[in-house]
Amino acid sequence: FSPAMEGREMIPSPEDHREFLGSIIAARTNDEARKIRDDFNHRFPTFSESEVWEEPLPLTAKVEPEPYPVDALPEIVRAAVEEVQAFSKAPISLVASSALGALSLAAQALFDVKRAEKLSGPVGLFLLTIADSGERKSTCDTFFLKAIREFQKEQVETAKPKLAKYRAELAAWEAKRDGFLDAIRKDSRQDKETETKEKALHELEIEKPTPPRIPQLLRGDETPENLAWALANEWPSAGIMSSEAGAILGAHGMGKDSIMRNLALYNILWDGGSLSIGRRSSESFTVQGARLSVGLQVQEATLRSFFDRSGGLARGTGFLARFLLAWPESTQGYRHFSEAPADWPKLAAFNRRISEILNQPVAIDEESLLSLSALSLTVEAKSHWISFHDAIESELRSGGELYDVRDVASKAADNAARLAALFQILEQERNHFVGKEALEGACRIVAWHLNEARRFFGEFAIPEEMLKVAHLDAWLIEYCRRKKTNVIPRREIQRCGPN
Repeated sequence: FSPAMEGREMIPSPEDHREFLGSIIAARTNDEARKIRDDFNHRFPTFSESEVWEEPLPLTAKVEPEPYPVDALPEIVRAAVEEVQAFSKAPISLVASSALGALSLAAQALFDVKRAEKLSGPVGLFLLTIADSGERKSTCDTFFLKAIREFQKEQVETAKPKLAKYRAELAAWEAKRDGFLDAIRKDSRQDKETETKEKALHELEIEKPTPPRIPQLLRGDETPENLAWALANEWPSAGIMSSEAGAILGAHGMGKDSIMRNLALYNILWDGGSLSIGRRSSESFTVQGARLSVGLQVQEATLRSFFDRSGGLARGTGFLARFLLAWPESTQGYRHFSEAPADWPKLAAFNRRISEILNQPVAIDEESLLSLSALSLTVEAKSHWISFHDAIESELRSGGELYDVRDVASKAADNAARLAALFQILEQERNHFVGKEALEGACRIVAWHLNEARRFFGEFAIPEEMLKVAHLDAWLIEYCRRKKTNVIPRREIQRCGPN
């Protein structure tokens, strides 16, 4: 940069260009046009009439959206998704995510998936759609979660006799305990021996009735700690399905003092691990081997705020890396009215299959933990999975296509195996192997979500170093346009530029 050039008008404004071109057109002779051009070049000596400010090139490469591979879905899912999308006119990826979230929640308590020796884990999915309010996720969830809601109601109704018996047994137990406590207090005041009654009280404590376990699969915007308690003590499988993820990501449980602990909880639940949670005011407990599915829609501004409040933890802990992310273009403004169809044959078939899966017996052992068998990959499916895994791995190195989203990409092969297992359960649950066709479809869908993650994080979640560069770039452009110059002294940048 040359300090000597500071303050000199180097760049013609758009008005200058319009005046110049108008004068050239109006010139009556070549000499007159030449004089107009020379005068213009004298006013702007570093520019010719062809030099105009063009839109600056972006600092980060723009990743183009790709069509959602709806044909990669199993036929029963694809048909239901297309039927619902034709009526709701919501983005197709949003509709598909609702369907996959329902499938994940229904099947996750039945099987694990075994990718290779020593590599076995849950089939549950975390799905996140970045979209404005009004994109009709609630409508789609209503369609695809119908079988799950009906299943829950049936389970509550069926459990009423068990609940009545439990309440009666608990009341009798509490009366016995109160009797022992009263007797111990009385004997203690009279300096009598209480050891026999204390021993009997201890034995009674072991016999305390336990409440019947009733599946409550759909969870709302409760705190992460309440969710963990429910998974440990009520039912070991649950799903958080919400069109207003701000109520979850912005909840009290995601405050600055607890966000790391609670993000770790979600990570462990996705992994299928165990976590002990200590409480000061009540009994501590351990979540072990529970299964969780998540299907959220969040507005872009809310997600940005969550990034800011987490101080980098949302990505640093691997929380967002576990999600299959979608960032669809809005369909609002193009959703002209359509009459609801008289019946929904494809959606009904999907919900019937979900109901069949839900009514499969869930294996729970003596310690009230899920006892899951694992679906293995066939030889052909495993070969394809390894190819998918290695193709992604090769792009994680510096300069690779997936380097900037290597946290997300590192979970892609795991998510592909999970999704393939869900496809297999949907179509043939008694076959304890995941076939190549299911794996190929799952890989295509996960690859699409990976591209969406590249789009989102490339354009809106710029790393801190690039963010500083982007701020400087924006300041330089604004300065040059305001000062009508293409020369900036280094001292001016140091004095007035962004920190």
